[in-house]
Amino acid sequence: MNTSTLTPFPFGSPPLRDPAWVGRVAWLSVLVVLLWPLTVATEFKPWVLLEADNLRVSAQFISSFWPLAHSSEFLLMVARDTWRTVAMATVGVTLALVIAIPLTLLNTRVLSVSALSGRMARVPFLVRQAVRWLLIVLRSIPELVWALVFVRVVGLGPTAGVLAIALTYGGMLGKVYGEILESSGTQPTETLLRNGSGRLQAFFYGLLPTSAAELTSYTVYRWECAIRSSVVLGFVGAGGLGQQLDNSMKMFNGGEVASMLLVFVALVALADRVSAGLRKALG
Repeated sequence: MNTSTLTPFPFGSPPLRDPAWVGRVAWLSVLVVLLWPLTVATEFKPWVLLEADNLRVSAQFISSFWPLAHSSEFLLMVARDTWRTVAMATVGVTLALVIAIPLTLLNTRVLSVSALSGRMARVPFLVRQAVRWLLIVLRSIPELVWALVFVRVVGLGPTAGVLAIALTYGGMLGKVYGEILESSGTQPTETLLRNGSGRLQAFFYGLLPTSAAELTSYTVYRWECAIRSSVVLGFVGAGGLGQQLDNSMKMFNGGEVASMLLVFVALVALADRVSAGLRKALG
């Protein structure tokens, strides 16, 4: 066979331009038109970063990152507050689970016995709507606002951060858990309910086995987010390593800031490895 006559395009030569380029350009133009007023409203001016005075200040601050702070007293303080930060995130997410799990069971439609007939009964429907609104309220208020409230109530310290994470993340976990459960295979759950099993039995033997990996992955991801949140909460007096980072930034101590940022990177990397290990174990 003469391979010189074969071409990769048996139906003719390839087009010289993308046949869908008109539609792509049109949608890109619409996107630009929609984004333009948003950038104006936010006063987004990235070129300000390139001004001479701003570049000089940025260079001075970044250059102060080296050498890293490494005194024994400072490292002991970082180790203590790092442990406190992880403890804040872990306890906060644990309390969020205490809030989210029962609300998820009440909010998940597939676990409703009355919904098996196609239409949920009035009382379960009203309960489900009330739970959904409670989850909306919990997750719509940022944890930073909750922290400001609890700092006034319980005073400065990690307790305010733990409660703030628990409430906001309880709403987030409850919503996403419900979506994960309802998007998984529901046939085993419906079969169990039709044969007289309770809601908890249907959950543990019907829904949970097919959703455990995804639920675990999302929970660990939220724990990782809680570690980052605990850093931000430290800026309003909720304790942890974030409060020390705030103090170092106010004192323009770049070496301490850089050291603590490296600790944050290590914490996030650890959470990522934990998530990967759990997914592998459950998969």
